[in-house]
Amino acid sequence: MAGVANQNILLGVTGGIAAYKSVELARLLLKAGARVRVVMTEAATRFVSPLTFQAVTGHPVRSSLFDEEHEAAMGHIELARWADQMVIAPASADFMARMALGLANDLLSTLCLASASSIAIAPAMNQRMWQHPAVQRNLSRLEERGVRVLGPASGEQACGDTGPGRMLEPTAIVAALETASSEGLFAGEKVLITAGPTHEAIDPVRFIGNRSSGKMGYALARAFQHEGADVLLVSGPVSLPVPPGVNCINVQTALQMHEAVFENIDTVAIFVGCAAVADYRPENPQHQKIKKLSDRMDISLVRNPDILAEVATLEEGPYTLGFAAETQNLAENAQAKLLAKQVDMLAANSVGGDVGFDSDENALLVLWSEGEKHLPVQNKQQLAESLLRILADQYGRDE
Repeated sequence: MAGVANQNILLGVTGGIAAYKSVELARLLLKAGARVRVVMTEAATRFVSPLTFQAVTGHPVRSSLFDEEHEAAMGHIELARWADQMVIAPASADFMARMALGLANDLLSTLCLASASSIAIAPAMNQRMWQHPAVQRNLSRLEERGVRVLGPASGEQACGDTGPGRMLEPTAIVAALETASSEGLFAGEKVLITAGPTHEAIDPVRFIGNRSSGKMGYALARAFQHEGADVLLVSGPVSLPVPPGVNCINVQTALQMHEAVFENIDTVAIFVGCAAVADYRPENPQHQKIKKLSDRMDISLVRNPDILAEVATLEEGPYTLGFAAETQNLAENAQAKLLAKQVDMLAANSVGGDVGFDSDENALLVLWSEGEKHLPVQNKQQLAESLLRILADQYGRDE
């Protein structure tokens, strides 16, 4: 079933000033053909009256786990079974923490555990709260469980700060939900993604590597999986959990990644070269730890195979999306790489500062033979979803 039409959507509203946007979200979901029920936390009722949602949806709003009228018949279980999708917007830092811990201390958090439906959250909070390590750990834990994270957006906030943490606009949330079905943009397509760095051994305890965290590649794997693709992830050494529903082959070196890719490349329709593959490796890695015996040590390097270029030039090969990390002349270098490697599409980003390697945010310049588009700084998961919409249009899957 495509989109949200004829779906039962349970809209959860938590405490935050962005709760006022959820009224419009409920209206837009109804307009798109969904059946909507609203559950509010006690804190949410301090910002928007339950009567407002009742007037929009035509149904009473639930907010208490101890509602005698409904719970006499185990109403929360009935509601959990009713939902095809759960959407929590806004999702506060507090509620995300309770979800991550698996708490069930109010009606909405209980429904998150009792329902078998898919869950999407639209975070909304102060930009410093959003960037706090505790919030980011909770975010990662929720994504591991298959919770879809919509946003947040960056911009001016109610408190006067500027930065990431704004709840996505209702129109953007509905657009995202419209594609989160079994009829996604890449439903039935097989996709191979490389992610992370490679480690090229100098000896058993030392290696040549880079600062790639793998976050962008893993975000792309989640995004493709949400859009219905059959995803194979070939991952270098990272400290990230494999997204639910994604098959993963773990490798260490560029040669191992090359082998894993070409053992599977004939079975896929799309190849995404997101890994930061080492260009060179030590020619003669030592079998024992090298002792510190002199003031100087020379290491001879040999070139690794160019996985991206080899895939792009295969006869009847897959549609190929490559990545390029640059420290200067982004547009010029990206255009040159697009032509030199003969890829169908290239996503280029600047590294250094607060974006790129090790960061949860990034910006991309996306190039293809007949056009380009700039995606501004945003959370990498949101960036991955934006990139897939561009890819779908060029690949011919955008319906």
